[in-house]
Amino acid sequence: MKKVTIKDVAKEAEVSPSTVSRVISDSPNISKSTKDKVRFIMDEMGYYPNAIARSLVKQKTRSIGLVMSRPTDRALANPFFSGVIQGIAAVAQEKNYSLLLTAADNYEDEYQEALKQLKVGRVDGLVLLASRINDDLIKQLLKNNYPFVLIGRSQEYQSIPRVDNDNYKAAYDLIIKLIQSGYKEFSILAGHKDYVFTGDRLKGVIDALKENDLSLDPDRIEFTDFTFESAEKSAYRILSNHNTDALIAFDDLLGMAAVQTAESLGFSVPDQIGIVGFNDHTLVSYLKPSLTTVKIPIVDMGERAISMLIKMLENTSYNGEEKIIPTEIIERESLKFK
Repeated sequence: MKKVTIKDVAKEAEVSPSTVSRVISDSPNISKSTKDKVRFIMDEMGYYPNAIARSLVKQKTRSIGLVMSRPTDRALANPFFSGVIQGIAAVAQEKNYSLLLTAADNYEDEYQEALKQLKVGRVDGLVLLASRINDDLIKQLLKNNYPFVLIGRSQEYQSIPRVDNDNYKAAYDLIIKLIQSGYKEFSILAGHKDYVFTGDRLKGVIDALKENDLSLDPDRIEFTDFTFESAEKSAYRILSNHNTDALIAFDDLLGMAAVQTAESLGFSVPDQIGIVGFNDHTLVSYLKPSLTTVKIPIVDMGERAISMLIKMLENTSYNGEEKIIPTEIIERESLKFK
């Protein structure tokens, strides 16, 4: 079968080959009716533009790198990342961008690979799916003026392009509501201490307790990897050694592990201990008992982050902005509110 060329499409559409090229590049100087006509004929004739050739001409790859911040198997097992990527992928497909995933066993490899993607022109920009304390990757991205959007907050750099929720306020408001419901003995499954959101949530918890003349013994805080197995071990240490009537998990996966561990130790959830998570992934509503959680619109965060980055890539006068998305407490069976 003869390969269809751009000249064949132009002849069938009764336009010039340069007009077909401008339709392919989505030029604003071509009318919608002409674009629709040419694209219809391209589909009918089975003509697909050479993406590599187009990227060389335009010096754009129409590819976006996603930086996972942890090994792929562990990240994709966590409902937060699967939800964020779901949102990112939906917009990328709609806008005709491809995605390139970066994950590594350690931060140094992740840092090097993410910068390499930009330096060699493999991607046009990055979406960072988490932020660390003293994050050198953000420092280098800003220094080299590379386009990126952060899902989270940078502790060192203000006013960078980012999408986030107010983690401090979310945790603070949760603790106030729990105190009002009669809970007094708190323990925390905090996740990894290197991540900025972990510190923000922990500060919200501590400040809310302090304002109500309550304190949090450091022994009641367990920093753990975001894996079910690590969370089970941490929950076991807390529940075996401390009287706890409310266990706050900074991630739904940790909360799920806490519920299972509590019940394996003979605790009735929520009659003897209340457990609450963060994120509100779809799965947690199907647990028995279903998990009370702080709802963070993770799919929406992914959609907003990649939409912002694409706007930055396609409009050089736009440098991104800060978008803070509200949260809410979803009451379910694992914790009793008054």
